[in-house]
Amino acid sequence: MARRKLPTRPGPYLLRVQLLRERITAPDSFPYCLPAIRNLETLDLHPKVTFFVGENGAGKSTLLEAIAVECGLNPEGGSRNFNFATRASHSKLGEALRLAKSVVPRDSYFLRAESFYNVATEIERLDPDLLSAYGGRSLHEQSHGESFFALFKNRFRGNGLYLMDEPEAALSPQRQIEFLALLHEFCKTGAQFVIATHSPIIMAHPDARIYVFGADGIRETPYTETDHYVVTRGFLTNHQRALSVLLDDTGRE
Repeated sequence: MARRKLPTRPGPYLLRVQLLRERITAPDSFPYCLPAIRNLETLDLHPKVTFFVGENGAGKSTLLEAIAVECGLNPEGGSRNFNFATRASHSKLGEALRLAKSVVPRDSYFLRAESFYNVATEIERLDPDLLSAYGGRSLHEQSHGESFFALFKNRFRGNGLYLMDEPEAALSPQRQIEFLALLHEFCKTGAQFVIATHSPIIMAHPDARIYVFGADGIRETPYTETDHYVVTRGFLTNHQRALSVLLDDTGRE
């Protein structure tokens, strides 16, 4: 008898993330020593797009990775069908998380910019025919940015859950704007995204929730109050003055 497929419908698929402190055995160890993780209680996720932003080392990628693992995705990236490890380095944070889920997504994928090369290699190792889902051309025969767009345009679809760690890493500003438009179109077809990013262009998506990871924990912040927006706007508005301050060697030895 054929197995009946589980019904799927538009998201949201992830409703919230909760840290269960009773599951933490070493609270002073990484990543629980990070302020953002140490002070984490519950994060409500936006039904369309949730952004994790903050300085390097703040814990946003660590939390995103843990969510991916708890969703059954490979910590280095890919779909549920990927089960490889170039180097097992992900934290045990996922063991202390509880994910409140809604309906079953038709598709799910974890993009991790720093290990996408490994994913591309695994695709060709598993089955060259898998390339058809990525546009039919080897991802290694494209630039980093082109391979990212091959993933976005061909592999992603509606009714899916997509976790993305720094998708802007290989994208020019123009490509980031194009990705922002793609993101909007995917959301209209029932997709949900959780994205860790440094890009003030990408995080400008109007139908999103932004969480800033900082020294005082994690706080929801309006787009125009994020450091990414304020610093970028300030520099571009008067870059000559900013450069004169930054590069002034007067009084330096």
